Amino acid sequence: MAEISLLNPQNSKAVFKSLTKESINDLSLDFICKALTKSEYEQNVIMKIMTEITDDAETVKYRGDVFDDFLRFPKLRDSLAQLLEELNDLRDISRFQKDTEASSLWKLINRLREIDGYVNCITKIKECLESLDIKSEGLLTLKKEVTDIYANSGFPQLKADINETFAKVQKVKSITIGVNLDDLLRPKNAGILSLNDKAFTSSGLMQHFMKFTNNGDEIHFGTDISDIKKFHPSSPKFKENDIGIGTLDAVPTNGNPHITSSGLTGADPLSDSLKKAVTDIMRKTVRDIQSVLTKYVNISGYTLSALMPEIVFYIRWAELVEKIRAKGLDMCKPEILPSENREIFAKGVYNLKLGIKRVNGEEFNIVANDIDFDDESGRIYILTGPNRGGKTTFTQAVGLAVLLAQNGIYAPCRELKISPCDNIFTHFPADENDTVDLGRLGEESKRLAEIFDIATENSMLLLNESLATTNVSEGLFIAKDVVRAMRYLGVRSVFNTHMHDLAKNLDEMNTKTEGKSIVQSLVTGVDNGERSFKVYISPPQGSSYARDIAKKYGVTFEQIKLNIDKT
Repeated sequence: MAEISLLNPQNSKAVFKSLTKESINDLSLDFICKALTKSEYEQNVIMKIMTEITDDAETVKYRGDVFDDFLRFPKLRDSLAQLLEELNDLRDISRFQKDTEASSLWKLINRLREIDGYVNCITKIKECLESLDIKSEGLLTLKKEVTDIYANSGFPQLKADINETFAKVQKVKSITIGVNLDDLLRPKNAGILSLNDKAFTSSGLMQHFMKFTNNGDEIHFGTDISDIKKFHPSSPKFKENDIGIGTLDAVPTNGNPHITSSGLTGADPLSDSLKKAVTDIMRKTVRDIQSVLTKYVNISGYTLSALMPEIVFYIRWAELVEKIRAKGLDMCKPEILPSENREIFAKGVYNLKLGIKRVNGEEFNIVANDIDFDDESGRIYILTGPNRGGKTTFTQAVGLAVLLAQNGIYAPCRELKISPCDNIFTHFPADENDTVDLGRLGEESKRLAEIFDIATENSMLLLNESLATTNVSEGLFIAKDVVRAMRYLGVRSVFNTHMHDLAKNLDEMNTKTEGKSIVQSLVTGVDNGERSFKVYISPPQGSSYARDIAKKYGVTFEQIKLNIDKT
């Protein structure tokens, strides 16, 4: 089976960059992965995919189309979900094949199980994809591949061969064992007398035992058995032969033989000896299995098993998107623009975390906003507004919408057009424990320098109350230089801050600082003293916010004076 990925186009030259641990934390990706699935394995799979991003537009479109098919066809998700367990079994069997201790017979039988599972998976995937009007390049490529395999690999004959071979193996229902004893009546030699196509019954065993004991002291002398293995239970040290089971060491001069047991099964030396005898007796069956496998030597379930993480990724996201939509919230398929445009046009964007909370049963109003990143509106926004006015929520919302879009997932927007970013960097307040050595201002300055070392004009920077130190003048001085540097580099950014002076005189900054990104002032609104959580382009309004809040709670001078005069 050819290399197939549902995440990346064939022969793709896309370059991927990893999100920093700070970005992973600040975007709450751990919370989101746990909302997608309770399985720790699946959480890790999804996290790994989500945190490796590319600005290659072809790859982003490819993923979006695949996800679109997963979302449109619940039957596709249901069918592939049922196959996950079978694919997991294939993966476990494949791992077993690599176990050098497994006997040749076990390897062949497990290889047979692997091929049988592979045939079933290919058949089910083929039938599922043929029944749906899929559109994505990724799933159409998979459909063609499995159809070609089914048509060109002789699947009907293969299935017949597998069934016939399994039937031969399954005919063995019991074995007859012969054991020789030494002078002290300890087991000395053991071997297989016969393989039987009928199982022994307890009554049959008892009848044979009673027949023997009724003969009194008579001892029956039987025929010696060739090629049986010696063993001694008091000295479990066997050497392993080429098929992975135990053999007897040379007997030392003290007369105490040493036997090594199989590490694979943990079985006792007698069992190891019997396995060797069974394998020898069943040589013909082994040869039959080998001849079957030779005809299908190129068939492997490894590539199919490699699709497991990708299938999990798309299924879990499609399930969550459906649940969010069921709550009446928008989730849209992004339109992908050329990465060199460095543009984003978002209508009705909201924070994905709020959508998840609504799915979990929390009831509250969600305010959606519009924002554009382009030559006219701006690419760097200085966001100001009152405390708890939604600045951090909005900043995070933009980052999550971009991240989902670039992974091919529907974004929490009414409409979204985006030029992919090559990375998303965040600069949120650090834990106090991380600022002991450098102090908060020093630690934040160091992190900013590290971001600028690797950011490009295609990057996105999200800053949340950065440089908000006790010494406002120092923080403002550094913040202005950071904004100038972002303009010069050409990034897209939201910088939310309480430093209202940072958002003043931006015309002067845009004029005097060379750069590719216009700096713009953005504010969160207050209506009649109530936070509206609406975001719009406007000069900073710090004093008017404060006056609205003061009026609401009756703490303006005029209101207080009036109350005093009344008394």
